[in-house]
Amino acid sequence: MSQQLLSATKPSESSRVIDYENAEIVAGFVNDTFFLVVSGHAPCLNMDVTLSPLIYVTCPDYWGIEVVGTLKGGFCLTAIRPYTVSIPLAGITGSKGVELIGRSKSEQFDVTGGCS
Repeated sequence: MSQQLLSATKPSESSRVIDYENAEIVAGFVNDTFFLVVSGHAPCLNMDVTLSPLIYVTCPDYWGIEVVGTLKGGFCLTAIRPYTVSIPLAGITGSKGVELIGRSKSEQFDVTGGCS
């Protein structure tokens, strides 16, 4: 799918960018490998939380990664639950690092070994 066609598609109604509380970059066991680890509280008991990298045509300074909550089944079981999610940063690191994007805040993290 081309970038133009992708931009023209309708956004999902069952997923939302949600808040996070803590985020850190953790070094992997193999040299020059890194993981982004994010934690917080999901607003629905049945919400799946994932980290979703944005799509770029050229290398950005900081690669955007959204904290996304998805409700399968279309309804929210109202109860706050803690979550911790992580993602390997290989192939999704900008020339300077990554930017974590939550509902009410974002943070930039410097990470070596990104695209150029």
